[in-house]
Amino acid sequence: MFKGKIILSSNSPRRKQLLAGLDIPFEVRVLDDIDESYPPTLSVQEIPQYIAKAKAKAYLPTMAADELVITADTVVVLGSEVLGKPADRDEAISMLHELSGQTHQVITGVCLTTCERQRVFGVTTDVTFKRFTDEEISYYVDTYQPFDKAGAYGIQEWIGYIGVTALNGSYFNVMGLPVQRIYAELQQF
Repeated sequence: MFKGKIILSSNSPRRKQLLAGLDIPFEVRVLDDIDESYPPTLSVQEIPQYIAKAKAKAYLPTMAADELVITADTVVVLGSEVLGKPADRDEAISMLHELSGQTHQVITGVCLTTCERQRVFGVTTDVTFKRFTDEEISYYVDTYQPFDKAGAYGIQEWIGYIGVTALNGSYFNVMGLPVQRIYAELQQF
């Protein structure tokens, strides 16, 4: 297991909760205004790893020799379309209509970085939703306001309870952090 100080570079309450579940001490350190753009030539599978690596690069000048920074990015992919965080209610409703009755992928790219080493990997989970009614979608968006979530949903919320009919892969990855894989990587780091 990595013996130094572990830094989680995220303000996400879900990521903090998930990493805390590993019973590994860590602290949160967040830098503002990190560029999360990516080249249009990347495949959808490469995007979250590219962004996680770009986030890690921003942290390098601030790191001490005994620190390891965990950066991550999660995307929701339907076919070849990346569904990011919705800008507003209408976009959230539109995204959920697209995902309704479909299987999509949730891909999280993770980068573990020290001053000496870096490990980048991606974890993919297939999620299948039932066909939602207009009322279910409106209720969810109005009640939970999922504007800070890729694909306009949180699997751990009401929509996941009533809508997920199949899941192939890590549930925690869909929440935003593939903690089982992170634990395994930290043991080998």
